[in-house]
Amino acid sequence: MPVPVLDPVLDPVEINAGAWYLRGLRHDGRVDDRPAVAASCRDPEIRRWRNRPDPAAPDFDARVTAHVADRIDGWARGTRCAWAVAEPTTGEMLGEITLEHLDLAHGTAELRCWTLPAARGRGLARTAAGAVVRFAFGGLGLHRVTWCHAEPNRASAAVAAALGFVPEGRLREAWTVDGERVDVVVLGRLADEG
Repeated sequence: MPVPVLDPVLDPVEINAGAWYLRGLRHDGRVDDRPAVAASCRDPEIRRWRNRPDPAAPDFDARVTAHVADRIDGWARGTRCAWAVAEPTTGEMLGEITLEHLDLAHGTAELRCWTLPAARGRGLARTAAGAVVRFAFGGLGLHRVTWCHAEPNRASAAVAAALGFVPEGRLREAWTVDGERVDVVVLGRLADEG
């Protein structure tokens, strides 16, 4: 059956994920997510697993602003869906979750996320990722979502397994973690798998 070609322009979608509220990233007169993004760049655990702007770089503030702007623009281009995972009563950003490499024609995307230290251990990543996977399959009509993590990243592996992602292979020595080359585990989940 042919896959319908969808209009690539998307409006940011808000998701109520129970204890967490997912909304598009912002930096406007009412909400500014740049401080949370900057905090993620300063957190050693997030920096360990994800490529983040260097807080010591002279253009750090500009790169943080560009990060948020790129997340906002991704919706308009139809290439990325990005959410601030927020505390529902204050709107404070506690993490970020994205559908990267969004390809509506092929029905595919890659899920990525991070959580600030104060929100770790509270189920934020698992709950938010579960809500985004449901949106990917139900709201966007995707066929496949990919999850990749550095092999030593046990927290990411646990969330992926809890959400039904199936190991599919590895990219040998594809990322550098703590100065060492590490394998990247590739997992996938199809729309009809739960």
